[in-house]
Order: sequence, then structure tokens, then C-alpha cells
Amino acid sequence: MNMRYTQLGRTGLKVSRLVLGTMNFGPQTDEADSHAIMDAALDAGINFFDTANVYGWGENKGRTESIIGSWFAQGGDRRDKVVLATKVYGNMGADGEAWPNHDKLSAVNIRRAVDASLKRLGTDYIDVYQFHHVDRDTPFEEIWQAIDVLVQQGKILYVGSSNFPGYKIAQANEIAARRGGTIGLVSEQCLYNLAERRAEMEVIPAARDYGLGVIPWSPLHGGLLGGVLKKQAEGGRRASGRAADTLADPTARAQIQAYEDLLDKHGIEPGEAALAWLLTRPGVTGPIVGPRTAEQLASALRAAELELSEELLASLDEIFPGPGPSPEAFAW
Repeated sequence: MNMRYTQLGRTGLKVSRLVLGTMNFGPQTDEADSHAIMDAALDAGINFFDTANVYGWGENKGRTESIIGSWFAQGGDRRDKVVLATKVYGNMGADGEAWPNHDKLSAVNIRRAVDASLKRLGTDYIDVYQFHHVDRDTPFEEIWQAIDVLVQQGKILYVGSSNFPGYKIAQANEIAARRGGTIGLVSEQCLYNLAERRAEMEVIPAARDYGLGVIPWSPLHGGLLGGVLKKQAEGGRRASGRAADTLADPTARAQIQAYEDLLDKHGIEPGEAALAWLLTRPGVTGPIVGPRTAEQLASALRAAELELSEELLASLDEIFPGPGPSPEAFAW
């Protein structure tokens, strides 16, 4: 096992440089295969597992947490070895209609949601409880009061954010500091990859200044950075969703072609290069990899071992230039 570990932000918590994303467990990957992927991840040294109460989606919301819970129930120190992260915010109503106070970040919903997640997960504590989105209607004083109670009860240990803008990270942690005794946010899970670098302008600087570990989601940008053009040319899986929309733009398509050609020249798989690039980025704890199959997990593990040369990193910057530091990026 050669997995590397790092501290999660400013905490003493040690987590693997790859994070196992579980969003496909249930909708794309059945329970048995999901269990096998989790076993393989743990065997490879991945100890940081990410999920959310809404995963499973539609009438199956909560299904993913239940699959993880049934895996923990198999024993073998599975729960003890895993740093477990889940999320709160989403509407858990199967029909898309939330009864009042059954979504977002009110104290009453946080209390209800954490108990429901604990039951599905078959555990009595959550290591990192993450706010899945900003709640514009609930003040952080109320949120932190609810969190303090859960920490005192031993139901959660740390708190993270997801999809927060930089100013909300600052606001959340300044209010936590004023209240005293509240650790505040320790991680931010954001959309960040070679093709989508806007987080470098505000979110990542805020996270670094406030001691939050950055956990990028969609590291392959919906498959766009995973060799999509080559796969299409070989008659493989066609792009869909965000990736298909992007490829419809001739300029973006040429950019992806240049990326694939560059990595072909270096003999590196595009998806593995995209993950390895994120592991070089300042402030990044580890990207979330969401394998549907054992082979996809194996590819992610290879990426964690990959060393990208300075020359290749510079070439990637030329193809996918970042926005630059703020305020320069938008001020001049």
C-alpha cells in the first residue's frame, strides 16, 4: 500500500490523497459491486469516503448511505478505518416536494437530517458533516448552535462546506470564531479541475487562509478530461450532459483535442493526468473519485502514483489557463 496521506485542512485528521466518492452507488452500481469497490479502496489505503443524504436520488434518496451502512455492518473494522463524510441540505422528499423545515440548514432540519443519516449509515457518529449548499435564509449563528449540540452529543466531529463561495467561507468561520468554542469549517468541497478553474480566484484562497482542506468534485469534468474524444473515435461511450454541451463548442472541442494529443505524446492516460494535476495544486487535500467499476478505481490509484514533469504542467497551463490571482483576475 503506497497511498499518501495528509491532514484535512488545519485539523489533526489524517486522510488519503484520494477521496472515494459514492454517488454512483445505487443509481449506477449495485450493492454487491459497491461493497467490492469499497473493499478495494480500503485495501489500497483510501480511508476518506464521501457521500450525501440525497444520493440515490428521486424516490431512492438515502439509498447510497444505506449501501455504505450495510458495508459497515460486515465488520472487519470497516467503520473504524474510514473517515466518513456525508452532507445535509437537500430536500429528502421522494416526490421533490419538501414539507416545511425538511430541507436546508435550519437547526430543526440539521437535527432531523443527522439522525436520519446515522440510522441509514448504521453508525453513531459522522466524521465530517458537510453543508451541501449555502442556505441564504438561515444565519450562521443558528447553524453553529445546532452543530455545537451535535458535537457535544458525539454525533459529528468536524464540519465542512460544499459549493460555498469564498465570502461565505469567510463569513462562516468569522462567526464561528466570534462565538468561541466552535471549530468552524475545516473543508470545502468544490467544482475544480483543469477545465474549470474559477475556484482558484476566490474559493481556494479563502479556504487556504481559513485552514480548510479543498476537496475537488468532478475532477474529470463529467468525463470531458477522461479521453472522451479518443473513446468516441473508438466507438466507446459517448459524452453526455456537461461534457456533450462543451464539445458542441468548436473552440472547447479543439482545447480538449489539444489536451488529449499532448498526453498521447507523453504516453499518459488523460483521466490519470487530470487527477495527478489536482494533486499538485496548492490547498488541495485530494480529489473525489467516483468509480462505477473496479477498473475506474484502479485507474484513479495509478493517478495517485503519477509524477507530472514541470514541462508537462506548463503545457497543461497553456491549454487550460487559470484565471490568475484575485483581485488581478477581475480588476485588471
